[in-house]
Amino acid sequence: MKNLLIVESPAKAKTIREILGSNYIVKASVGHVRDLPKSKLGIDIDNNFEPTYITIRGKGDVIQDLKKEAKKADKVFLATDPDREGEAISWHLAKILNLNEDEEIRIVFNEITKDAIKNASKNPRKLNIDLVDAQQARRVLDRLVGYKISPLLWKKIKKGLSAGRVQSVALKMIIDREREIRDFKPEEYWTLELELKKSRNKILAKYVGYFDNDKLKKVKIKSHDEINRILESLDKEKVTVIKIDKSKSYSKPSPPFTTSSLQQEANKRLNFTSKKTMMLAQQLYEGVKIKGEGNVGLVSYIRTDSFRLSDEALHDAKQFILSNYGEKYHKYRVYGKAKKNENKIQDAHEAIRPTSFVRTPEKIKDSLTTDQYKLYSLIWKRALACQMQDAEYDVTKVFFDNQGNIFESSGKVLVFDGFRTVYGYTDEEADKAFPQMEVNEVLPISKVLPEQHFTQPPARYTEASLIKDLEEKGIGRPSTYAPTITTITSRDYVAKEKGYLIPKEMGFLVTEMMEKYFPKIVNEKFTANLEERLDDIANGNIDWRKVISEFYGDFKNELSIAEKDMKEVEIKDQVSDVKCEKCGSFMVIKSGRYGKFLACPNYPDCKNTKPLNKDKDPAEETDELCEKCGSKMLIRKGKFGEFLACSNYPQCKNTKPIIKTVDAKCPQCGNKLLIKYTKSGRKFYGCSNYPSCKFVSWYEPTGEKCPSCGEIMVLKNNKPVCVNKKCEKSNNSH
Repeated sequence: MKNLLIVESPAKAKTIREILGSNYIVKASVGHVRDLPKSKLGIDIDNNFEPTYITIRGKGDVIQDLKKEAKKADKVFLATDPDREGEAISWHLAKILNLNEDEEIRIVFNEITKDAIKNASKNPRKLNIDLVDAQQARRVLDRLVGYKISPLLWKKIKKGLSAGRVQSVALKMIIDREREIRDFKPEEYWTLELELKKSRNKILAKYVGYFDNDKLKKVKIKSHDEINRILESLDKEKVTVIKIDKSKSYSKPSPPFTTSSLQQEANKRLNFTSKKTMMLAQQLYEGVKIKGEGNVGLVSYIRTDSFRLSDEALHDAKQFILSNYGEKYHKYRVYGKAKKNENKIQDAHEAIRPTSFVRTPEKIKDSLTTDQYKLYSLIWKRALACQMQDAEYDVTKVFFDNQGNIFESSGKVLVFDGFRTVYGYTDEEADKAFPQMEVNEVLPISKVLPEQHFTQPPARYTEASLIKDLEEKGIGRPSTYAPTITTITSRDYVAKEKGYLIPKEMGFLVTEMMEKYFPKIVNEKFTANLEERLDDIANGNIDWRKVISEFYGDFKNELSIAEKDMKEVEIKDQVSDVKCEKCGSFMVIKSGRYGKFLACPNYPDCKNTKPLNKDKDPAEETDELCEKCGSKMLIRKGKFGEFLACSNYPQCKNTKPIIKTVDAKCPQCGNKLLIKYTKSGRKFYGCSNYPSCKFVSWYEPTGEKCPSCGEIMVLKNNKPVCVNKKCEKSNNSH
């Protein structure tokens, strides 16, 4: 008996083919086979929003091959991904192959392993039309918003722009954050610390307030006058220990990854974009060739909102922990769903986890690419760590009295590493041991350290923080976050600089138009409510056409007003210094499908175009010669600033950093100071005599010497500060 099993991906098909053996023909649909047409709306609004599906261009040969194999097969099974989109792909395949939807033709599995595939193949089910309808509703909603608003933006602003149900809200969130930053007014505040001596130890104690009837009243120092009053009241020589609190604190492991938390953590820890994370995760899920095993699915399904782990995974984690770390490291933990209204089918998913804990990252490292290894390690460690004991700390907090002014210092020491032995990624502060002290003990003061600060505006969004906020507000689904971020950056709405998402003028302009004419589309609560309605459809609680109809009534009115009232905006092209060789006009910079290019402004009379910077190398030539081939070195710009590169590239790929010095000498050894960069691109100033001298300053030397001690001065908060920490005068000017 021959069975045909259809999946989406050729890589997935290859892995499953090795598992099921000769009784199954395993074929891939290579994603979707039917969709709404690109050239028109494809939705009959007057006929209850009936969608028109067509075969996707280029899929003819794939469909013919599937039809041919389906005719030869005794049974056809559809094994697309276990989510709404996967259910919809199976439904489209059933339509194209004329399969009976009332028969049990759908196979679902959460991981591509031998047991999971064989168990799933023995338990097929019918297609879940509620899930299909939820996906249809999402597709129709997105098509209505995109295909109705985007042409309006082309007409009124500029061609190539787009709007979207999730995209426009995400862009508005970035714009709103930028508005907060621009409107932010910094407020002054001060901190006051005492450097105390205890034997050979230095202790920093921070001013916190005063005691009122044995109750600590915390004080924030907000002005120069306030700090001066406190300084005048201080005894500059000594403090007295008045209270010592000792306690335990515990740090719990985070739950296993959902799609969004994986994207956030990979961005934070590995500097991966959400798009890259999902691409690598898909490879790990579909199967990687492992030495001695063949093609193996390494992780469970990667599009999930659930924190739950299966009983089998919990048992395997326990056995691994007991065998490798001991009983004291294991703690059985059960995690629930990420969303309260998650539907039952979605809850059948697990969190993202390795398919086998025995398959450690180090064991299969040679079979993975560097990036696959990094992501697999992150997933493996997080899933194992969530079944381990808390990390335990001894915490000591000491209160000091100085003329009624209360100062506080604390120390925290790790006494049991628990889950941290596996998952070393942590934002915990470094352990700080604390010397033994007693109540009424008097300690000498070596320094009084007042410092002025100003409140900082909120940070711009990174991919990780944007995804976190989108998820918390219920906007979009985990699978939509990566393409959403890709879209708003490719449309020139947002630029990425040093990991931050910075809105551009076009992003502001489009958002302002959307806020004025389509306020509901960019309203976070409205968009989140629509997501809940889609969940209701998936749970079979409401008809999908009713949801579309309710949405379209108000949307149609907004469209009508926008078409009538929205004014055209003239966007002038940037003029370059390149002359058109056909008519002599200075060419302008335009954006096209494949990036920016030069075009003649006299179009259509002159249709000359050319690639940007094709005829001239933007790199500056130097007199320095390449030590490898003798060619001249060029100054080029990269992610971390300027560097030297051989002009004979690609034949010679020699590069070297540009050594820049500053007008100041190292305070420790007297050698020159150099401008350097960290791996993340942050500038700092280091000694040219490294590693013999390891002096480093994050602040720019002014070139002047401290009038008090003669050491170098640096700019900190736009004020000159001495690098010599022993210089009292300089410290008081901080």
